[in-house]
Amino acid sequence: MKPVIVLIGRPNVGKSTLFNRLTRSRDALVAELPGLTRDRHYGEGRVGERPYLVIDTGGFEPVSKDGILYQMAQQTRRAVEEANVVIFLVDGRNGLMQQDKTIVHYLRKTGRPIFLVVNKAEGMKYSAVSADFYELGLGDPRAISAAHGDGVTEMIKQALTLAYTDRVSHNQEHKIHGVKIAIVGRPNVGKSTLVNTLLGEERMIAFNLPGTTRDSIYIDFKRHGRQYTLIDTAGLRKRGKMFEAVEKFSVVKTLQSIADAHVVILLLDAQQDISEQDAHIASFIVEQGRALVIGVNKWDGLNEHVRQRTKTDLARKLKFLSFASVHYISAVEKTRIGALMLSVNAAYTAAMAKLSTPKLTRALIAAVQFQQPRQRGLIRPKLRYAHQGGQNPPIIVIHGNALHAVTDTYKRYLERCFRETFSLDGTPLRIEFRLSRNPYTDLD
Repeated sequence: MKPVIVLIGRPNVGKSTLFNRLTRSRDALVAELPGLTRDRHYGEGRVGERPYLVIDTGGFEPVSKDGILYQMAQQTRRAVEEANVVIFLVDGRNGLMQQDKTIVHYLRKTGRPIFLVVNKAEGMKYSAVSADFYELGLGDPRAISAAHGDGVTEMIKQALTLAYTDRVSHNQEHKIHGVKIAIVGRPNVGKSTLVNTLLGEERMIAFNLPGTTRDSIYIDFKRHGRQYTLIDTAGLRKRGKMFEAVEKFSVVKTLQSIADAHVVILLLDAQQDISEQDAHIASFIVEQGRALVIGVNKWDGLNEHVRQRTKTDLARKLKFLSFASVHYISAVEKTRIGALMLSVNAAYTAAMAKLSTPKLTRALIAAVQFQQPRQRGLIRPKLRYAHQGGQNPPIIVIHGNALHAVTDTYKRYLERCFRETFSLDGTPLRIEFRLSRNPYTDLD
């Protein structure tokens, strides 16, 4: 699981600037979900081989009792609950404020590791910019400039060391068996019912392994002789010998569970329109390269007009998921669950497929012979051979010359050809182009 870093501080200390620098994008995932304000942003960062999730929060006013400031403070508190480490950002130009002391008093009570960072330190001596903040009792402040990037890389490396330590100390080791499945979707689409249907049908629950409130829960179960592990995104609690899922949408848990799964079941509600929330979740699944099966729940009892409208809505709003199988199910009535799980198995097989270089190259040659890439000016791309560059998702690396001239349309054509040839349904497929090296370039 990726560790979670939360940016906390009073208004206008540079949290959003630091967030954008850490995520290297201004298009990070925005959680516009019920109970979540727009001031809480989620993104992904990476330092070397160490990935992490980062949450940007609104200006924190811990003592607010009502109004928008109270709502923002509530969102910040929820973010802190999910954090492995809190980066407490202060303003080096303005110095220590009473509000900074109030925030630290709150953070200490949470028990989360706190990493003190002084922003806007460009052009200032370290001793001058950090002197005031020793009063907070959080150790040596780290001086950075989020706007210019000064000291940010070293700071985040140190914060990640704390985050990984916290994550390991709170997580219990779990040996994974079989296919890891994450069931994700908006609240009240029926995730709980589908989980209970999968777990109760065979009545062969191996065990439940909860971590802390911040951790996802792994549940082993067996269906038709095959082993699976469910990664819960809602928080499961034990009731007698059965399990009940609490319909509590946690963005962090969902993002972590998607990244950790082999196959994701995206559950939609047939009785509601497909929303931007569904599209946000779907786009993250694709970005992570996870195999995907779509389940449209609550299909029972709908008239033909509503069913047709739902299918049209799905094809229009989620057309970028055309590689995924769609199943119209009823988790309550337990209908079409078998077909759904068959697609899960097929998607897993496709995601983990091993594709030989000779077969890939023959498929590439056949595709090029049927339709050559478009010539750009005097240049026509030459696609020579292909090999596999990775699994889950499958990555096909194509070598040749003038590959910069390959259009996106032709790339999609190649993707369709590879999918049909190797039955790669249910998984994203990534194609990478690499120029063939000229053996004479190093000669004088």
